[in-house]
Amino acid sequence: MTPTLAPVLPTDDALRHQLHNEVHARPQAHIRLPALVVYVAVLNEDVSREQELAQLRLLPGQQDLTLEALQGNFLRLHMDAGFTVKWERHSEFTRYSIVQPLPAEAGLDAERPHLAPALQVEPAWLAGIPGRTVAAVKLAMLEHEIDAPAEVLARAQRWLGGGDVLASLMGHGHSMVVTDLQLRPCGFERMLVVFAPGTTETRAGRISQRLLELETYRLMALRGLPAAKALAPVLGEAEAALVQVTDQLVVKQSSEQDLLDALIAIAAKVERATAQNAYRFSATQAYHGLVQQRIAELRERPIPGTQTLGEFMQRRLSPAIATVAATAQRLASLSARTERASALLRTRVDIARETQNQQLLAKLTRGQELQLKLQTTVEGLSIAAISYYVISLLLYGGKALKSLGLPLNPELLAGALIPLVLWAVWRATQKLHAKLHH
Repeated sequence: MTPTLAPVLPTDDALRHQLHNEVHARPQAHIRLPALVVYVAVLNEDVSREQELAQLRLLPGQQDLTLEALQGNFLRLHMDAGFTVKWERHSEFTRYSIVQPLPAEAGLDAERPHLAPALQVEPAWLAGIPGRTVAAVKLAMLEHEIDAPAEVLARAQRWLGGGDVLASLMGHGHSMVVTDLQLRPCGFERMLVVFAPGTTETRAGRISQRLLELETYRLMALRGLPAAKALAPVLGEAEAALVQVTDQLVVKQSSEQDLLDALIAIAAKVERATAQNAYRFSATQAYHGLVQQRIAELRERPIPGTQTLGEFMQRRLSPAIATVAATAQRLASLSARTERASALLRTRVDIARETQNQQLLAKLTRGQELQLKLQTTVEGLSIAAISYYVISLLLYGGKALKSLGLPLNPELLAGALIPLVLWAVWRATQKLHAKLHH
């Protein structure tokens, strides 16, 4: 009975095993030379794993393949015919690699060899891969002495069919890569790698992976260029409209509502363009970084008279990446300028509203002053009226006392009490005001 070991660590984080095993998700390829790698990368937008599983099941002997085998985004299938099929799913594309022996008639002495008949999978299977092709490469790898690079380059150039090529020695001279990056009528590019005799299978696997990834990431990086070119006239129109709005802000010839409507239209256009292209532009920068990394990993050494892959990418790819970066910066700058113009318009509206509020307050103040004057006038009249009624009551009271036989002169009494009554009523009014104001 195996003893149960007591735990010596805290409870594992939920992602610990997934993150730890990510480094092993795509094992290193081992390729026995000479070899032919038929590589296809397709965009997997709207393509499910179930569709890719159905395609892999069409391979000989793979009818029992399950969906669980595709959950790790990497799968290598070993065929009984002596070749392998590698499936890799990434965020935007899926890669299929068929690794098989290179036909004897396609060696370094061949001139533009016909590789299609040697393909171990049916052409219909390649055509049926779900998705849209973004890269397709036939990579031939073989062993040959490369002590005389110029001679090997001339033979490799004939192998590719003549014409201008890109070539370089890699590492410390352990291999040479030659390609023309031309699309053939079949839709494939061709690359040829000549290794020094005795090259290990792991080195051949690493070189093939770097070259195929380099070409895939190059094409994925360039996907932002058409979007950047299409966006240029839209940004030009938005910038011109923004200049017009800012000019109108200065001269104050348009109403705030008209300016606000114009700014809203510009902001909506900019935000729509940002939403549609921000991911593509960011992805372009990320893929370009991967291209530069793969070029660095190749550690190229030039062959006199021939451009290296790195030099070619620097001259041809960098302007496109710069265009995408400039467009992204232009879009961000336009968004910021629109926001500043909106802030200026809000300031203008706030100042106008404050002026209106001050004018309204002045009118209210004048109204209150008039109301106070009217109230004072009414109060004076009220004191006179109250005093009149009080004197009248005193007069009637005096007449009543005279009728009872008292020796009084009611009119004289009422007249003598008028100042006293007026003072008493005024005093009572002042006390009432004092009480109300407290």
